[in-house]
Amino acid sequence: MIQAYVGLGSNLNDPVQQVQVALAALSDLPETRCVRHSSLYRSAPLGQADQPDYINAVAMLDTRLSARQLLTELQAMERIHGRVRGAERWGPRTLDLDILLYGDMQLESEELTVPHPRLAERSFVLYPLCEIAPDLEIPGLGSVQQLMAACRARDTLSCEVLA
Repeated sequence: MIQAYVGLGSNLNDPVQQVQVALAALSDLPETRCVRHSSLYRSAPLGQADQPDYINAVAMLDTRLSARQLLTELQAMERIHGRVRGAERWGPRTLDLDILLYGDMQLESEELTVPHPRLAERSFVLYPLCEIAPDLEIPGLGSVQQLMAACRARDTLSCEVLA
């Protein structure tokens, strides 16, 4: 089994429910079990400002799927939730699922990069990741604690845990 971390986000069609349903469905993926997940966090959108805030979470998975197989399954789940991939980067979406980490793998390809290329810059990823894995070392980047401290020092986006 490989331990993988997946970031979840939504800001359309009842985003809290979208993320909660997706969290529950992660254990339905073939040869995969959701070990734990973070609380839900609200964050301001990146890019286009005239869109609703996002609801985000991070899930820790144990999986026997390869990184590419996991990506394929996650993209299929996004489509089931009505995600339409288009040219608009950082636009509104019903569900966004990103592989943040896949074991200690470091991979950069056209279809997949792990660790996620912008993981270290995003409070809406680091806060929930630190919540469920505070001692985690990010391959090639350092500890999640160090990354979160650096993110806090420069962060201009709001990210708050939902009660």
